[in-house]
Amino acid sequence: MTAAVAASAGTASEGPLYRILLIEDDLGDALLVEELLHDTGLRFELTTRSTLTEARSALAAGATDCILLDLHLPDAAGIAAVTAVRALAPHTAVIVLTGLSEAKAGTDAMAAGAQDYLVKGKVEAELLHRTVRYAVYRSETERAGIEAQAARLRAEENARLERGLLPPPIIDTSTVTVTTRYLPGTAMALLGGDFLDVVEGDDGLLHAVVGDVSGHGPDAAALGVCLRIAWRSLVLGGHRGEDLLNLMERILVAERVSQSQFATCTLLTLDQKAATATLHLAGHHEPLITTAEGTRQLTAAHGIALGIMPGLRSWPLTVVPLPAGGALTLYTDGLTEGHNGTTGERLGVEGLLTLIGSLPTADPAAHVDLLIKETHSLNAGRHTDDLAVLRLDWGPRPGR
Repeated sequence: MTAAVAASAGTASEGPLYRILLIEDDLGDALLVEELLHDTGLRFELTTRSTLTEARSALAAGATDCILLDLHLPDAAGIAAVTAVRALAPHTAVIVLTGLSEAKAGTDAMAAGAQDYLVKGKVEAELLHRTVRYAVYRSETERAGIEAQAARLRAEENARLERGLLPPPIIDTSTVTVTTRYLPGTAMALLGGDFLDVVEGDDGLLHAVVGDVSGHGPDAAALGVCLRIAWRSLVLGGHRGEDLLNLMERILVAERVSQSQFATCTLLTLDQKAATATLHLAGHHEPLITTAEGTRQLTAAHGIALGIMPGLRSWPLTVVPLPAGGALTLYTDGLTEGHNGTTGERLGVEGLLTLIGSLPTADPAAHVDLLIKETHSLNAGRHTDDLAVLRLDWGPRPGR
């Protein structure tokens, strides 16, 4: 027997459609099941297969809401048949068909993952109607529970990664206001490899980093956490500039899961007394500076990304004079690579600067939140990438 497709009519014509797969090698029993289904008043589509091998192709071909499974097939029998079907369709309701003499087979099948069982020769239309509906309902409830548990685990993992990627700044005496934000590229996604940190050193200087590990997912996030922790430890240990980047690169090479992984980052040292910012760019773009005249991109020397050519040590420094009051914004490319509205073009740095010019700047946190909101609105979900933003404000705030 290959396949039979049918649909009942009548009072339940407006109810849900049940796509049922019957795996039964006895032609007479298969016909009885089909007749009973018509008598239930359910809307259904019935596909019949006589072996587990044939059922495998049917399950692969389309969606199935409920499987009616005979426990005595030519190529599978008993609990082994239930286990095999559950492996093929783990989120589909399974109702086992047992014989009159198999009193224990039904309960054993339910213990193996079936939603219910029916005894051949004792099935009436009303019982079949109720069993199919409840089995599908239980299966959907189980699937919803699994998805909810997965969401909880994902949220817990996100929280753990966030603690690693977004630690609280270590600031003792500095009067700099630190604002940080991090968003994954897609809803419910794990945080990726972007990382940031701020530490006040024993020298009284404020040190900051923003970085981006290539790729997405847990491997990128794990490497991002590793580099962030390494940066903090090395900075507190007195390492600076090229020496610091060299050690971070050695750690990246030792910890990465593939040789293709690399990381970009910006190191910044803010010296309020000297009114300077020292920058090292390792494959990363320049920060933005906001003053009373507006916001612009800094000009700084570029170095190579970490892990591209280990040992090259090409990270020139740039010293930038700072005004008495202003803000520096370091960010990853998730903020600029999204689309710029309906133009079809990327937002880019120029578009970002134009957008910043239209936003209020008095409150740093509100400004960053509004900036992220507006870039997301312009992008409209067409580009998905993590983004990290670090803003440092000092002195009289621009716009006041």
